Amino acid sequence: MRPIDLHVHSSCSDGTLSPTELVDYAAKKGLAAFALTDHDTVDGLEEAIQYARRLGQERPCHENADPGPASPVPEVVPGIELSTEYQGRDIHVLGLFIDYRRKSFLSRLREFVDSRDERNKKMCSLLQQAGVPVTYEELTAAYPDSVITRAHYAGYMLKKGYIKNRQEAFDRYIGDEAPCYIPREKITPAQAVEMLLQAGGVPVLAHPILYHMSEERLERLVRELKDSGLIGIEAVYSTYSAADERQIRGLAQKYDLLPSGGSDFHGANKPGLDLGVGYGNLFVPQDLLVSIKKAIPVSSRLTP
Repeated sequence: MRPIDLHVHSSCSDGTLSPTELVDYAAKKGLAAFALTDHDTVDGLEEAIQYARRLGQERPCHENADPGPASPVPEVVPGIELSTEYQGRDIHVLGLFIDYRRKSFLSRLREFVDSRDERNKKMCSLLQQAGVPVTYEELTAAYPDSVITRAHYAGYMLKKGYIKNRQEAFDRYIGDEAPCYIPREKITPAQAVEMLLQAGGVPVLAHPILYHMSEERLERLVRELKDSGLIGIEAVYSTYSAADERQIRGLAQKYDLLPSGGSDFHGANKPGLDLGVGYGNLFVPQDLLVSIKKAIPVSSRLTP
């Protein structure tokens, strides 16, 4: 059974590989499938899907084919990672197999983008007041096809010599408690689940261990999201210990959720974390994708 990776980022948000490069790299790594789940954007999906389709006409189908120099083309799962807030914590919800062309869905995303643009302009203004000459125009010109995140701020400031390393950017300027940080406008996890269901997708709670909640509080969140229509939970993840995975698989079983898994690959923005294998020990089996496909909520596919 070949591996899959259902949590991957491209340069359209805060990764460093383009959607096309990700398809090539996933083929090289021998993945049967990967989900492109950029933060709050679907801008890279068409490029990745169409490129994989063209390659598929030149190479063998991924089914029952052995990876090699001309590796079979991986399936590209259309996805997204939505940023939400729950009781003061950042919570991320993945959407897999979303209808990324749906007009109502794109309209909601546009509202997020407009809000994010205003936030970035304000952060640039605060940085300038703090003596760091970063303008919104320069920042967006440096990353023209990306959803600007704090990782981009850090990279830009490092490149310009305003800081000595990326961590300095967060410690001095843009970390959660730093003077130039402005929180993003967020929806609730339940609203994200509803939004993804309306887009015909499978909502999955991303990396729940990373929220550092007590077991009781995490279970309360899972129970509430299950009531809202949550279908999956990320049970296999790059930084999980064996105990972490057992805990999340236990929640999945208790609340009848499908286990999902992914590396959270960002390219060079997360050094040492590789596609498909995480920090070296990750393996997401292909049968997880089979179960998720069966759960695609066809009945929720509304007209645009």
